[in-house]
Amino acid sequence: MFNLSKYSKTLELDKILKLLSDEASMDDAKEKAVSLSASNDYDTVKILLKQTDDAYVLMARYSAPAFGNINGINSILARSEAGGILTMKELLKVSETLRIIRSVKNWRENCNSENETALDEFFNGLYPNRYFEDKILFCIKSEDEMSDNASPALSEIRRKIKSTSANVRNRFDKIIKDGAKSKFLQEAIVTQRDGRYVVPVKSEYKNDVPGIVHDTSSSGATLFIEPMIIVELNNELRVLETKEKLEIERILSDLSTETSQFANTIRSSYMMLVDLNLIFAKASLAYKMKATLPNINKEGKIYLKNARHPLIDKKKIVPITVELGKEYNSLIITGPNTGGKTVTLKTVGLLTLMTMCGLLIPVDSNSEVCVFDRILVDIGDEQSIELSLSTFSSHMVNIIKIIDSANENSLILLDELGGGTDPVEGAALARAILYKLHLLGSKIIATTHYSELKAYALDTNGVQNACFEFDVDTLKPTYKLMVGIPGKSNAFAIAGALGMSSDIIRDAKSGINEESRRFEKVAALLEETRKEIDAEKQEAARIRLELAKEKERVDSHLAEIEKKKELIISKSREDATRILDNARNQSNMLLNSLEELKKEFNANNANERILKAKQLAKKGVNDIENLVDPVDNNSDDQYVLPRIPVVGDVVLITTLNKKGNVTKVDEKNKKVFVSAGNLTLWVDFQAIKLSANDKKTIEGKKTRNVSGLKSRAERTINGEVDIRGMDKMEGIMVVDRYIDEAILSGIDVVTVIHGKGTGVLRDAVHSHFRKHPNIESFRVGTFGEGENGVTIATLKK
Repeated sequence: MFNLSKYSKTLELDKILKLLSDEASMDDAKEKAVSLSASNDYDTVKILLKQTDDAYVLMARYSAPAFGNINGINSILARSEAGGILTMKELLKVSETLRIIRSVKNWRENCNSENETALDEFFNGLYPNRYFEDKILFCIKSEDEMSDNASPALSEIRRKIKSTSANVRNRFDKIIKDGAKSKFLQEAIVTQRDGRYVVPVKSEYKNDVPGIVHDTSSSGATLFIEPMIIVELNNELRVLETKEKLEIERILSDLSTETSQFANTIRSSYMMLVDLNLIFAKASLAYKMKATLPNINKEGKIYLKNARHPLIDKKKIVPITVELGKEYNSLIITGPNTGGKTVTLKTVGLLTLMTMCGLLIPVDSNSEVCVFDRILVDIGDEQSIELSLSTFSSHMVNIIKIIDSANENSLILLDELGGGTDPVEGAALARAILYKLHLLGSKIIATTHYSELKAYALDTNGVQNACFEFDVDTLKPTYKLMVGIPGKSNAFAIAGALGMSSDIIRDAKSGINEESRRFEKVAALLEETRKEIDAEKQEAARIRLELAKEKERVDSHLAEIEKKKELIISKSREDATRILDNARNQSNMLLNSLEELKKEFNANNANERILKAKQLAKKGVNDIENLVDPVDNNSDDQYVLPRIPVVGDVVLITTLNKKGNVTKVDEKNKKVFVSAGNLTLWVDFQAIKLSANDKKTIEGKKTRNVSGLKSRAERTINGEVDIRGMDKMEGIMVVDRYIDEAILSGIDVVTVIHGKGTGVLRDAVHSHFRKHPNIESFRVGTFGEGENGVTIATLKK
């Protein structure tokens, strides 16, 4: 397999990996970061990128888990497995490792994300052990102190040590406070020598304080004596301290043995922590670089949109867009030095390597990178220094190796190909090398000064010219990459701007052959055309942006109008329903009163008066229905203007839900000019309705309603009403109107067809009939009548 790390230093991947290492907190993760290598396996790269992207998403939403800085755990586990006794410091490190394993595991479980991620295999590989984590902390208080509660035996030993120590202090206190003996002491203190408690006695009184001499001061004036009355207690104390030490060693041994039993799961969990720490370090680096996830392919296609070199100051860098492997496989970048050519090569190479390491890259979304078999580079003069070769020779040695290694899935980056030798021969050789690599199907980006290579790019299919824009006025490159245009050296323009004599420049130009002159003219024309196209694109983009803003404003305004329209219609319907209900209630009350009167007066005379009262009640309901909102009583697709509008009419503009006065009428084009507040506009006939406030319309309706009344003799209606497909409110209104008509027509039994369906309409009708003043009784239909699909009601007489 080809070693992709061969050119990592040349493309500065090592510097990126150092930045990655700084983002990791664990030493082992830092070590893995700096030794990271690119993979040329498509599936592996796909997984690595998915892991980084998933970590980026989780980190953006929940922040990164805390990994801490634990290290050296593997050597600790290995020593426990070998039977060694771990120190308290090492055991505390084991406990801390278990705590972080538990913490990171809990972090993932607390993320409110039900979607699976590419990191779940790592989180699932974490095995917390709260029992052993807490046990170590229960036994060990610090790196050099064992807890009294570590074992009952240790607790008892330390209790005895405290008691014996107290007895020793009491005995010494008596000696120090004894006036007769205190004069024998150099100082009234108790100290230790060889682990034994002693007092400093003046040498001249050594015989007055019987005991064991453990030490003498450097001057010989003081003897450190252990009084005989203390010897036994000191011996007891030494025995207890030895027992304490042995018990601590036993506890440490037991904890070490238990550590070895858990070593495999702790080790595997720790390695998962290291991997997760590295992946989240990649995500953190991506965040700082403002990087995105590129699409990847195996077809040799590169599309880096607004790519930024990650090591160049963000404030100074000019993004470049580079495409390769689609319309052309070779890109020849020409132009002066310091124009950005070498940076472009390194940017493409570095971002490709970063992608193949599983790193997100600083490009715009929808960029694309190929997972190449190999990346071959010839940039700089490092080899010439190392091998004591000339610049040309060192390049040729490297290029020969590149030609031998190249294949159709190789990315080849060549800086100043053919430089360092005779320009004619160098150009010819460069052209031949590029053509050879082009035939192999490699993807090539090469920089050059040679005009011959510009012509090669123009003449060869699959090869494209490119250059960097140069501002002749400021004598500085703009670092904008322009694909499709061969570069110019701009030597004459630069010399003239710097003050070179025009005679010299003119003489120099005359020395250029006609073919080169024509080529430069074509290149200049292409550049001017490109600038014009860019200007037009910018203007088009500005206009599109303005149109988008205007469309958004209009849409917002229309949405607000529609909302107001719905509110007005809703309120109007509520008012209409309320008025109709009141009118119907009054009508029913009147009808009930008339029925009562029927019992008191002559039947014939009463019937005549009842008929007139019913007609008046019905007329009142109809008039109210028409006056409430004649526009709303007809849907837009049913409404037809009853006549041609005239100046002075009040109309409703249906598209705006706004009323206005007609000031002009254009019968030929079927339009009216309407003034509605501050708004004046022409409106089609089909977009208006005559308003209820229009006197002519109201009078017309009144006339039609009055003339529409019929006597009982003239009135004929069917014995059934069909309300299928209506909602409850609409159906009940239709039924009530029908019952009124039936009463006026003298019908005693009516049939309401509501359909079987879900039974909602049937239940609504039955509920209404139970409290209806004009319903004597009702039942569902029998076989042959419609069964549950109809309700048959008998009206009161």
